Amino acid sequence: MGERYLKSIRLLAECMQGFERLSGEHVRQCGLTHAQFDIIATLGNTEGMSYKDLGDKTLITKGTLTGVIERLEQKGLVERERSLDDKRSWFIRLTPQGDQVFRDVFPKVVSKGGAVFAHFTEEDFTALEKTLSGLKQVITAGSDR
Repeated sequence: MGERYLKSIRLLAECMQGFERLSGEHVRQCGLTHAQFDIIATLGNTEGMSYKDLGDKTLITKGTLTGVIERLEQKGLVERERSLDDKRSWFIRLTPQGDQVFRDVFPKVVSKGGAVFAHFTEEDFTALEKTLSGLKQVITAGSDR
């Protein structure tokens, strides 16, 4: 097999990058980075969450998360508050302004992304999700070794 897997991984990465470029157009027009949008989208329709939960639910590395949250806080889109349970932890939530950004931007990004997949059938989605889930399991098992 040699380096055969590299072709597949490269194709997967190119798909993700292409999708981020496509969905990122409107995000950038709203003055957000993709990471900032990821946080706003994750916090949208929630009461907020801890740093740990936010890190687990986004595609942002732990080292990057703090800086992104700080910039969103400076823009007035999120607020941090010390956890009542653990004084070392923070709880993050959208501000009213952040919630408005979520309500404005999220549906447009979802709509644009949905248009890309408009021709997919239920069977196409099932096959794609099965393949990607299997790949995720293999990668996760490999990182646990």
